[in-house]
Amino acid sequence: MFKKEEMGMSRSSYEIVKRAIRFEAPERLPVRMGGFGCDDTMWVPYKSFWRDSEGRDEWGCLWERTEMKNMGQVKGHPLAGYSEHDRLVCPDYARFLEADPINAAIEKASSESKYTQAGIFMILFERMQSLVGFENALVGLLTDRENAEAVADKIVDVHVKLVRLIQDACGGKLHSFSMTDDWGTQQAAYISFDLWLDFFLPRYKKIFDAMHEGGQDVWVHSCGKVNEIVQGYIQAGVDVVNLQQPRALGIEEMGRRYRGRIAFESLADIQATLPAGNLEMIDRDANDLAEHWMSSKGGFIFSDYGDGEAIGVPLEKKQIMFDAFRELDPWVQRSGNQ
Repeated sequence: MFKKEEMGMSRSSYEIVKRAIRFEAPERLPVRMGGFGCDDTMWVPYKSFWRDSEGRDEWGCLWERTEMKNMGQVKGHPLAGYSEHDRLVCPDYARFLEADPINAAIEKASSESKYTQAGIFMILFERMQSLVGFENALVGLLTDRENAEAVADKIVDVHVKLVRLIQDACGGKLHSFSMTDDWGTQQAAYISFDLWLDFFLPRYKKIFDAMHEGGQDVWVHSCGKVNEIVQGYIQAGVDVVNLQQPRALGIEEMGRRYRGRIAFESLADIQATLPAGNLEMIDRDANDLAEHWMSSKGGFIFSDYGDGEAIGVPLEKKQIMFDAFRELDPWVQRSGNQ
């Protein structure tokens, strides 16, 4: 399923991924499982997120970490609220782009016919939270709209400039941007969908339009029960949505609403399924995703969760999932996959 010699694969990795996103019937399932040496994509490195010796990132947000292996959490916010937006010091990413690693990655990807991707961390709402704090971020959307817009627009402007910088640095050989914005609790999105459409949709669209204008696909990761938000992402121009909690979302519901309208990047549920490592549960997730999210025309990328140790999923548990997806005929052999 995943190796060229096993598949008799005639198309390149780039073409496989691109056809899946465009619903043009790829001949196999695109895969991003670097831990098993199977990855149709290649990351283009650049310094888009960093922390100084005190733990402050490029926006001035102070991160703290425990002994648990993960990225940590923002505990110090540079602004007390949106009204302090004049104090915000925005990063100048042009100072940190290094041509050599970017060129090396592009050259390697071209030689291996890989689909390339660059990432932007905390694309909008997560960055707003980190700047003013979670509660202030939410309350201010309703009580301090004008200043909330000022902060959001500064973030958008910085990230549009960053998009242009990366596009220029890659010389037309970058295929996609990937970014994060978690939007949900286990029960629902943080805000009403009407407010999301009114405040966030036009700002996301400005960023995503810049990506599309440069020829890149748009990939967005979002955790939580973001069922409605996916509709907003579609309206904003997202091509691929990364969802790592398919059980929390409802596999059947999400397939009914969105299959064929946006490509899914997913795997067995990282919260409800993978930590248990139960063969039956993992196999059920794989088969349900095949039935409800995959299509005979494409629309699915099988992808790893990169921080496995943090959620109790060592490589041996991922092997069970890898084997379950390996056994699938992802496009044709499932009833209802049209």
